[in-house]
Amino acid sequence: MIRTQISISEEQMKLLKELSAKQGISIAELIRRSIDLLARTPQGISQVDRRKRALEAAGKFSSGEPNANVSLEHDKYLEEAYAS
Repeated sequence: MIRTQISISEEQMKLLKELSAKQGISIAELIRRSIDLLARTPQGISQVDRRKRALEAAGKFSSGEPNANVSLEHDKYLEEAYAS
């Protein structure tokens, strides 16, 4: 572990103490988890990585219909939905 020092407001410290007590973990652990969480949010992920993840997810999910071809026939289904 690397030791570091930060400056925070009194209100932030009060919030950290409350969260720490509520979750039963140290303030240091709370901060480490917060950093990890921030790194996984869209703000912490580059545009290139977000695009890569989106492309990797495409086609990986099923609608549950055995003969569904929504990805191939989406325009047809959209037209039918609006015609109804």
